Amino acid sequence: MARLRKAARMWRDPEKRALATRVLVPDDGPVYAIDPERLFGRRAPLEVELGAGRGDFIIEYAAERPERDFLAVELAASVARVMALRAARRGVGNLRVARMDARTLVNLMLPAGSLSACHVYFPDPWLTLSQQKHRMFSAGFAQRLRRVLAPGAIVHVATDVEPYAMEMFAMLAGAGFRRVEVVAPGARASGFGLKYLAQGKVVFSASFALT
Repeated sequence: MARLRKAARMWRDPEKRALATRVLVPDDGPVYAIDPERLFGRRAPLEVELGAGRGDFIIEYAAERPERDFLAVELAASVARVMALRAARRGVGNLRVARMDARTLVNLMLPAGSLSACHVYFPDPWLTLSQQKHRMFSAGFAQRLRRVLAPGAIVHVATDVEPYAMEMFAMLAGAGFRRVEVVAPGARASGFGLKYLAQGKVVFSASFALT
């Protein structure tokens, strides 16, 4: 609750709100698609992080790769606004923040073949059977990822829940992805990754290429 109150105070500050708005993808009108070239004002390889939280991973990752563009997706409005402000303060010009459901982005918003990489770190596992319908990552989602990925694009995934990791890996393999020996960069650098590693937990991660 304290974080939510802090985010609300931040958004009421006109200066901070204006700064964050430079990074946020507008969501105050009928948006049916995201045009990456128009959004960033150039044509460059595009990577997306689904469920980016406060941006602990994606902000630094994007800052180190100015030749690429990055889209960070977060459903919670307060969290997305904090991430946008952090990115704006960091001066990361090649990152935009979209407040929306990741499934909506993949299903409807992105052009076909527009992504060179997709990062999915520590999605909510919704462990009980009755909750699993809320999972972002499903067999159908893995199939629909194919539409928005360019040939050879990489999907990086990580979780601290071993059964869920095995399920996600199997879903990607079942959707025609090939596991590759590439380190998932956010597995140890995202907010949850840093937290779980500090607690001594095991992180299960893998990367898959679109065949």
